Amino acid sequence: MDAAGRIVAVIAAIPAGQVRSYAQVAALAGLPGHARQVARLLAGSGGSLPWHRVLRADGRIAFAAGSEQALAQTRALQAEGVLVVGNRVGAAWRPARALDAWLWQGDHSGPV
Repeated sequence: MDAAGRIVAVIAAIPAGQVRSYAQVAALAGLPGHARQVARLLAGSGGSLPWHRVLRADGRIAFAAGSEQALAQTRALQAEGVLVVGNRVGAAWRPARALDAWLWQGDHSGPV
């Protein structure tokens, strides 16, 4: 399977109500350090993947706060039961710890 196929497989496997960072997706796809490749692939996917489940490493939505894209991602995450506060997943006052509750742990021990 090529790199794009591995990235798609990882993103498609993220369960509803859980999230991963761009960097985590890249690492699970066997492409550590290629977070931007994940972002480019998602941007070109036309919404066919659960793009809303992929965030920045700090738990923030990558789109500008208040933008239509950020609002769409917030609504999609909230519909799955994910807490989004101030353009960030988890509680605003403890973002790193709060994000852990939503991170998909998956059972991937290597590339897909």
